[in-house]
Amino acid sequence: MFKPLIAAGAMLATVSLPGVALAQDEDAAGEVVAEAAVATEAPRVLQPINYNISEDRENILLLDLSNGERVAIRLMPSWAPNHVERVKTLARSGFYDGVIFHRVIEGFMAQTGDPTGTGQGGSQLPDMEEEFNTRPHIRGTVSMARAASEDSANSQFFIVFYPRFSLDNRYTNFGRVISNMAAVDAINRGEPPANPTRVLQASIASDNKPVPVAAPPVQQEEITADMLSGSI
Repeated sequence: MFKPLIAAGAMLATVSLPGVALAQDEDAAGEVVAEAAVATEAPRVLQPINYNISEDRENILLLDLSNGERVAIRLMPSWAPNHVERVKTLARSGFYDGVIFHRVIEGFMAQTGDPTGTGQGGSQLPDMEEEFNTRPHIRGTVSMARAASEDSANSQFFIVFYPRFSLDNRYTNFGRVISNMAAVDAINRGEPPANPTRVLQASIASDNKPVPVAAPPVQQEEITADMLSGSI
């Protein structure tokens, strides 16, 4: 299962607006008008970001990283309800625990959510239909990775280092970092990194899970000449 984020310079050659198509003949023209009307009947109200980490903790994703830092992400159900629910479900099941940031590009983004660490894996849950919205991909945006199909998002997501408006309306923007973006900046770069930064634990703030403690390095016992001779 191939779930990479498509690079900004390798987007699909043609992009069609939801509910709008080019009429090929007179009969199709009437259908286009009807589809466009349906697409604008009930616009989704996109609420602004709440940066207060003490409020609505049911929609705050906490990432405890192997660099010793904790990142708080505000999940936005009003932007992408199904994607938010998917990420919360996977986080609560422990799916993201131990997963690396397998694709980290300087000046672009850090991508994670693949338990295989290859960029080709995902969860056992079905792929999701896109929930594209008008929120721009700015610094701190959290968006869902996908393959060529718009409806192929599953478990992988990425955090944007700098604005990338070319991703708008092509990837599902479902949240934003609201605390400790500096820890995201410190994620090790590479595709994959030689020493990848890892998500020790992903949790929902309202669940009040303790901060995980990284296991100490194994102490290697020094081998001496006496040990080799069997005198000890």
